[in-house]
Amino acid sequence: MSDDDERRGRGLLSGADRRRPAVRRGLRALQGGLLLGTAIAGLGPLLWTAKGALSPTQELLREPLRPWPSQPQWSTLVAAWTELRIGHYLLNTVVLVGGSWCVQLLVAVTGAFALSVLRPRYGRVVYGAVLATLFVPGTVSLVALYLTVLDLPLTGGSIAGTPWAVWLPAGAHAFNVLIMKQFFDALPRELHEAAQVDGAGPWRLFWQITMPMSRPILAIVSLLAVMESWKDFLWPMIAISDTEAQPLAVALPRLADLAEQNQVIAGMLVAVVPPLLLFLVFQRHVVRGISFTGLKG
Repeated sequence: MSDDDERRGRGLLSGADRRRPAVRRGLRALQGGLLLGTAIAGLGPLLWTAKGALSPTQELLREPLRPWPSQPQWSTLVAAWTELRIGHYLLNTVVLVGGSWCVQLLVAVTGAFALSVLRPRYGRVVYGAVLATLFVPGTVSLVALYLTVLDLPLTGGSIAGTPWAVWLPAGAHAFNVLIMKQFFDALPRELHEAAQVDGAGPWRLFWQITMPMSRPILAIVSLLAVMESWKDFLWPMIAISDTEAQPLAVALPRLADLAEQNQVIAGMLVAVVPPLLLFLVFQRHVVRGISFTGLKG
């Protein structure tokens, strides 16, 4: 019996059932329905946003459920870019997201490397403390976090209202450390031990042994960091009070009271496209990283 036959035998339907024409037609119809439902759930909101961006405002108010615009208005995208200054807020978003990504990746990689490869004696205590933060909702620590950036410990300075107020707290992300450590734990321990026997120190172990094998998990953590920072609304609104320095996710709700509805939806469409393109570019690395870490859901 081949591997394919064995796998089919372990399914809900036996090989004899699959050979029946009625069962085959029903199975294909079910698979097609599931595929169509997944496509609608994934592409539906994006297409509906594009439809709202290209529709006149009056048409959106009169016929909100109309599946496509009667007369697509491509000029709405240009108007949103110029009149609402979407490009300016998009640049603010890129700056904040880029810094948050660097800080999150630095903390996750170095922390997981220390816990998984170097393994200090107090590593289990630190790892337990990191895991404990997963049970604390982010909103609970907002007040304490704001007081911290307003009056930094030891220095007494303040980074409130600057990009650092968004960048530095982004590094305290326990989930990234968790999945990065899980990946490092799965790497062959013999490679690190052989390098240590040859006289390699921690820095060489990090750059020449661990990092070249970590591209899939780096893609996963990078994507998670970018996605979370890109859609973050509450903390950037609190940490950066200057409206000119706020990201697009914070600026759009404020602009919704002053602009046409279709221009605001066009701004939403502009905000959605960059992370979508990023995922499409790195999807191969993301799939490989998921298979290595064993993430589900």
